[in-house]
Amino acid sequence: MPKTAARTVVRRHPERSVIEEFAAIMTAGEVAHVSFCVDGQPHVIPMTFQYDASDPERVYLHGASESRIMRTLSRGADVALCVTRIDGRVYSKTAINHSMNYRSAICYGRTVEVVDPAVKRAAFVGMTKRYFPGRTENVDYEGATLAQLESTTMVALEIEEGSAKVRRGGPNGPTDNDPNALGTCGVVPTP
Repeated sequence: MPKTAARTVVRRHPERSVIEEFAAIMTAGEVAHVSFCVDGQPHVIPMTFQYDASDPERVYLHGASESRIMRTLSRGADVALCVTRIDGRVYSKTAINHSMNYRSAICYGRTVEVVDPAVKRAAFVGMTKRYFPGRTENVDYEGATLAQLESTTMVALEIEEGSAKVRRGGPNGPTDNDPNALGTCGVVPTP
């Protein structure tokens, strides 16, 4: 579980802060939005990632060696990473009270290039199991060769601090509990 600091304290709806769920949210996540700066210009890229709760202070990212993000991250960069799961769409009898049920985890840290082929292979195998449960290397697919591992850049985001936040429950508009009020309300679960 990452430590929290001034920039990771949940200020809006602090009662939704659930740092103890950080690892579960990261484990369940499918897309990480990774932000970084190049020459003062901010960028954000959606990426697949590898996170394992048994190594809770690292997130592995990989990509084409010639891409801007991997060139930047492989040199060591300050990064913010966000994973969000939408669990339901919350509709209210009042427009302003429409919402989403969600789980999100945000972390900050610095990247380090992964050059050890064994670490890269383990991260790729873990990522395959994460996105394609039940598939086994060298049974269901041919494992990556050393040349393939070397041709792909991988970095580890060393998590320095983070936060987790959830919204659960139904609509909470001022008339949502009034059966005589205009409109309908409820939650549409996300598949």
